[in-house]
Amino acid sequence: MAAPRDRVAHLLRQLQRAACQCPSHSHTYSQAPGLSPSGKTTDYAFEMAVSNIRYGAEVTKEVGMDLQNMGAKNVCLMTDKNLSQLPPVQTVMDSFVKNGINFKVYDNVRVEPTDRSFMEAIEFARRGAFDAYVAIGGGSTIDTCKAANLYASSPDSDFLDYVNAPIGKGKPVTAPLKPLIAVPTTSGTGSETTGVAIFDYEHLKVKTGIASRAIKPTLGLIDPLHTLYMPERVIANSGFDVLCHALESYTALPYHMRSPCPANPITRPAYQGSNPISDIWAVHALRIVAKYLKRAVRNPDDLEARSNMHLASAFAGIGFGNAGVHLCHGMSYPISGLVKTYKAKDYNVDHPLVPHGLSVVLTSPAVFTFTAQMSPEHHLEMAEILGKGHQACTTPSVRRGSVCSI
Repeated sequence: MAAPRDRVAHLLRQLQRAACQCPSHSHTYSQAPGLSPSGKTTDYAFEMAVSNIRYGAEVTKEVGMDLQNMGAKNVCLMTDKNLSQLPPVQTVMDSFVKNGINFKVYDNVRVEPTDRSFMEAIEFARRGAFDAYVAIGGGSTIDTCKAANLYASSPDSDFLDYVNAPIGKGKPVTAPLKPLIAVPTTSGTGSETTGVAIFDYEHLKVKTGIASRAIKPTLGLIDPLHTLYMPERVIANSGFDVLCHALESYTALPYHMRSPCPANPITRPAYQGSNPISDIWAVHALRIVAKYLKRAVRNPDDLEARSNMHLASAFAGIGFGNAGVHLCHGMSYPISGLVKTYKAKDYNVDHPLVPHGLSVVLTSPAVFTFTAQMSPEHHLEMAEILGKGHQACTTPSVRRGSVCSI
């Protein structure tokens, strides 16, 4: 008699064979097949790109020395108004002063940035003529700083030139950018590792972004002491983001099935599809989340749990920053983009806000019910990591469309 896990996998493969093959739902459909140097229409290679990462308690104190080593003379420090009053930013500025770094502060970063808030930061960067950038904060701050660095380094570009198609033109970034050091204070986005900057495009009330390896930070300083300043719901929601980064990148369309195949490597997207290297980071991040997320939320003084979630954020960032994410993140954009009144607990902001991690995780049960038929083995592995072993799987639960209640 087949083992329960094998039976579940068999049943899910049957669902896959019965799945809709129309252009809207079939991964094998390509609207714009390309022709690569190899003559292939789907891609045949993947490329790993990640920022340099330095991890350790109090590593933030080294930022001034890093800038000095880079020869920086005029530095832009970006953060938000709440964080500007907290010790992490003071630590950065103390390091600047100690190492003789000239700097200006931009503290008007918007939590969940918009095209308008990006443009305000870009204008500040253009006026300042900076030769290096430091972003300290969550994903909103780091993403804003990426955009400011990009457009200040490419002053003749229109804002939509680098924004992802179909909203923008999605042009490849060819201008040389200035060094950017990212100091994350939340354990969610992994933005210190990626070449992605996300924002709300207010005209259409949707989220979109800029995706290019060229905009990834030069260095990420991951200092676990900064996580002690995060309130409970910020920890939880940022942890949900890590969870979905890992789950989505591990179940993304494999890189060799993505089309069109790039005719030139510069057009190979940052989000290339799941691949053997990204898979390693996604699975490792998921194991950390399973072990430490609940502890990090329940006990604000649990430095071990919060330190590990800080690392998990970076690990998942390396994974999804190259493999990409899919439906949870795609459907989170209208959820957050259309919000008009919701005020999230523990978020000290003056505008309605659905925290990114919350908007992502809301659809995850439905998403992974849907995607399970395409890669049952991966989904069963994720369920086991999260504590639902194959012994808990039953045929009725599969018939209902769930995989071990992920």
